[in-house]
Amino acid sequence: MEFIRRLDSDRLHAYLQLTRLDKPIGVYLLLWPTLWALWVAAEGFPPLHLLVIFVAGVVVMRAAGCVINDYADRHFDGHVKRTQQRPLPAGRVSEREALTLFAGLVAIAFVLVLFTNTTTVLLSFGGVALAASYPFMKRYTHYPQVVLGAAFSWGILMAFTATTGELPRHAWLIYIANLLWTVAYDTLYAMVDRDDDLKIGIKSTAVLLGDADRLAVGVLQGLTLVTLILLGNQLDAGLAYYAGLAAAAGLFGWQQWQIRQRDRDACFSAFLNNHWVGSAIFAGLFMDTLFRI
Repeated sequence: MEFIRRLDSDRLHAYLQLTRLDKPIGVYLLLWPTLWALWVAAEGFPPLHLLVIFVAGVVVMRAAGCVINDYADRHFDGHVKRTQQRPLPAGRVSEREALTLFAGLVAIAFVLVLFTNTTTVLLSFGGVALAASYPFMKRYTHYPQVVLGAAFSWGILMAFTATTGELPRHAWLIYIANLLWTVAYDTLYAMVDRDDDLKIGIKSTAVLLGDADRLAVGVLQGLTLVTLILLGNQLDAGLAYYAGLAAAAGLFGWQQWQIRQRDRDACFSAFLNNHWVGSAIFAGLFMDTLFRI
């Protein structure tokens, strides 16, 4: 019995690692822009049931995305220093188990979205398609980060249709801003693995850009802020909103300082710092709508 309990514990721990629920940075990066969209769409605190649905949906779909990503990379992760101990390359989870887990997580997410409306349900199929296709893009294009940006931004559109039944200009401005931001921070993430990716033939924006990587990330960060300023103008936002953007700009500046030598650990730290960027922007939106009520 003790062996069985230990075996079950080991397997659960492997599933936890496979879904990356032990590393919540991806949840944060997916959650913050979804919350931006909910707050803008609702012009303040969104309906509680939608908040619960989308927060839960973010956690479940991020987990599903991690599972299918590891399945797609199962033959490559063993050759990359950062990923060689993941459950699939280490043999602690089988390919069949990974696919079954992915299907189960997507099913849970679909049940959640059924509590919204028809438009949002139809949009959800696009989100699943993007999440499932992204991990395979790095074999065929140097722009998998763009596909990830589209996938990570899809919840923004769903948040608007679930709240208002429409996709107004605000929704697309947030979508574009988040796509640009995602490409920027995922390029930082790709810079961590660039040496290994070059050896095994994996494509990324970091590989494509080479020495222009820092400049490109800075341009993308700047365009993100410009798009969010345009959003603020559309919303007639107040000082609190722009204070949030100023804080985000300061964090972007700090990230540029961190990656000045392109050190692997520093690039990863800069990537992680984007959690605070998302939270700063949300804090500005939250305070802005709070002062208006």
